[in-house]
Amino acid sequence: MAEQPQDVVFLLVENFSHMAFACALEPLRIANLNAERELYRWRIAAEGGVEQRCSNGTITRADMDLADMPDAMIVVVAGLNAKKHATPAIKAWLRRHARLGSGRIGAICCGSYVLAEAGLMEGRSCALHWGYHDAFMEDHPEVDLDPSVFVIDGRYVSSSGGAAATDLMLRLIEDAHGAELSRRVAESLVYTSARAEGEGQRFSANSRIGIRNHRLAKAVELIESELDEPLRTADIAQRVGLSPRQLERLFGRYLNCSPKKYRMEMRLNRARELLRQTDMSVINVALACGFSSPSHFSKCYRTRFGSTPYQRGAV
Repeated sequence: MAEQPQDVVFLLVENFSHMAFACALEPLRIANLNAERELYRWRIAAEGGVEQRCSNGTITRADMDLADMPDAMIVVVAGLNAKKHATPAIKAWLRRHARLGSGRIGAICCGSYVLAEAGLMEGRSCALHWGYHDAFMEDHPEVDLDPSVFVIDGRYVSSSGGAAATDLMLRLIEDAHGAELSRRVAESLVYTSARAEGEGQRFSANSRIGIRNHRLAKAVELIESELDEPLRTADIAQRVGLSPRQLERLFGRYLNCSPKKYRMEMRLNRARELLRQTDMSVINVALACGFSSPSHFSKCYRTRFGSTPYQRGAV
């Protein structure tokens, strides 16, 4: 008896990432092509059942609305302002599928944000585009946010942004139909370096700042991971095995600033992202970014960006 194709429904949320959607869908199409039979069938769902607009402004037509409850794998595709666009109807549909459906539930790019808003990710691990990690952790501390390119947690699978959706789909194709087909699909996509679960989304600090001094890179990673902590230059220097003077010289030589200034820049950048992506109050954003005084935070923010944090429309 011939194997039944796997049905997949892509739920497109307003402002979804077109690239992430294509990177998830195309491996399925190419798997069918290489296998010379229909391994996967897919439909597009959107609230209203007509169409959905992605973050680059183009429109994708939908095949179905949120009235049906398909016996299929659901993949939530989201992008900019995912929390805002996780409407009551979308959240109710996802909760209903989680309760009554038997298929897997997936998320790509910022799709995990939508699943978390629907209350489906508590105590689970998930992947999410790195640019939304700060906001997500503030909104959903109950979720184990993993910095990997993709995560498989039982019934729930998720990937971060862009090409990471391809990494996830190649892994699912391998699990279902073998490594040889997954390899052929990757080659058809001219995708020669598929990443495994557990690989990080971002370049190392060495790559991002363009230097190979491992102690400076370690100091940068420490600053970026503990922005809400009152780290002094002396504390950082001690933890990376340098004197404060040596650390100051390294930052001056390679980054043209002091450790204190670099840390302030990172804190303010994080604050701007939280103001853009969440509804957190200015006071809570200040505290989350290591500022004990809202007035000091506001002054530093205005100096850096030319507007106060209270002017959310200007961030």
